[in-house]
Amino acid sequence: QVLLVESGGGLVQAGGSLRLSCAASGRSFEKYHMGWFRQAPGKEREFVAATRWMQNNAYMAEFADSVKGRFTVSRDNAKNTLYLQMNRLKPEDTAVYYCAAGTTLGRGQFDYDYWGQGTQVTVSS
Repeated sequence: QVLLVESGGGLVQAGGSLRLSCAASGRSFEKYHMGWFRQAPGKEREFVAATRWMQNNAYMAEFADSVKGRFTVSRDNAKNTLYLQMNRLKPEDTAVYYCAAGTTLGRGQFDYDYWGQGTQVTVSS
C-alpha cells in the first residue's frame, strides 16, 4: 500500500514556474515507477511525466510532448518524494495534477496502482 499526497499547486502567470511535490508513504518507494498526470475540466486525465525504475537501479525520465523541454521530473528516495518542476507555464497547463505509483511500465492510467488526491494548477494569461 502506498499513500501519496501532492502539494505545491497554485495560481501563476503564464511564463512562470511552479514545483509540485508528492510525498509517499509505504515500502519500497525506490522501486516504483512514479508518474504525473493531469486533468483539465471536461477533458480526460492525461500523462505528463514519469520517472521509471530500471533493473540496474537507475531511473529513466519521460515526458509528454506537450511539456517536453519545459517540465522536469525528479525523485528523492531518501525522502520518499517525487517532484515536478514546471517552467514556462502556459494557460493550457491549467489542470488538477495527480501523482501516481505503479509497477507496470506504461503511460496509461491503468498502469498505475496508487494515486494522490490531486493539486490544482492554474495558469493565467
